[in-house]
Amino acid sequence: MKKQQIYDYLKELGIWFEITEHGAVYHMEDLANLHLPYPQADAKNIFVRDDKKQNFYLITVKGSKRVNLKDFRKTYGTRPLSFASAEELMSYMKLLPGAVTPFGVLNDTSCRVQCFIDQEFLEGEGLIGVHPNDNTATVWLKTEDLAQIIQKHGNKASIIPL
Repeated sequence: MKKQQIYDYLKELGIWFEITEHGAVYHMEDLANLHLPYPQADAKNIFVRDDKKQNFYLITVKGSKRVNLKDFRKTYGTRPLSFASAEELMSYMKLLPGAVTPFGVLNDTSCRVQCFIDQEFLEGEGLIGVHPNDNTATVWLKTEDLAQIIQKHGNKASIIPL
């Protein structure tokens, strides 16, 4: 799905969302110059795989948070993890580096990517801000709605402490 297809899909599902258009964002540091309506809900996404290239994971946390892959492995019982390649990102989610987002799993026809969303996104208004498969916009929606969209597609989505 491309950006407009994401918007249309959310409308079709009757899900509340807001859009913030902006210049291309490749790293969290790029957000410092943007005026976002919900900066506390902005997400950082990392796409990783296990050492056997059998399992792929999208880990989504608040922008200021760091993810320790060794701790993640121990807590959630995975094999050793490393960052997936640009080729794997394109193969599974049809995304380029710098545009990684949970909406990318809607392009995962094999439903191999498992999503883990930090439960901190449930605090306050419960919002999360993610790219619509394009790093020139941010879509704000309820975290639980995002998890349900991913699950409806057939991928595993868990809201957990990270």
